[in-house]
Amino acid sequence: QVQLVESGGGLVQAEGSLRLSCEVTGRTSSSYAMGWFRQAPGKEREFVGAISWTGCRPYYGDFVKGRFTVSRDNAKNTVYLQMNSLKPEDTAVYYCAADPASLSRNSDYVQSWGQGTQVTVSS
Repeated sequence: QVQLVESGGGLVQAEGSLRLSCEVTGRTSSSYAMGWFRQAPGKEREFVGAISWTGCRPYYGDFVKGRFTVSRDNAKNTVYLQMNSLKPEDTAVYYCAADPASLSRNSDYVQSWGQGTQVTVSS
């Protein structure tokens, strides 16, 4: 089991950028697949993007369309979500997620969650 702590959320204007960070602690944290989900009020939790423990071939939700990038620094036990060209519809609580195997796009199958960080995009 690993523990996840997100940071970097906040208020940003449309077309702005934010970078979220998620520090991972616990046993063999570097061998976990990591990623991000988000949840807007009244909506289901939605897959944003994920990356394997090797850092190769990140994959994204369909809505991302090149605006977001997931990366990781295993030396710092940290995974990042760089968000560019933000839109008001990106407003949500963003959750860091981890799994010892590959990270599913279905939130029902995610093993570990962070507490979430709020991102608000104003128009």
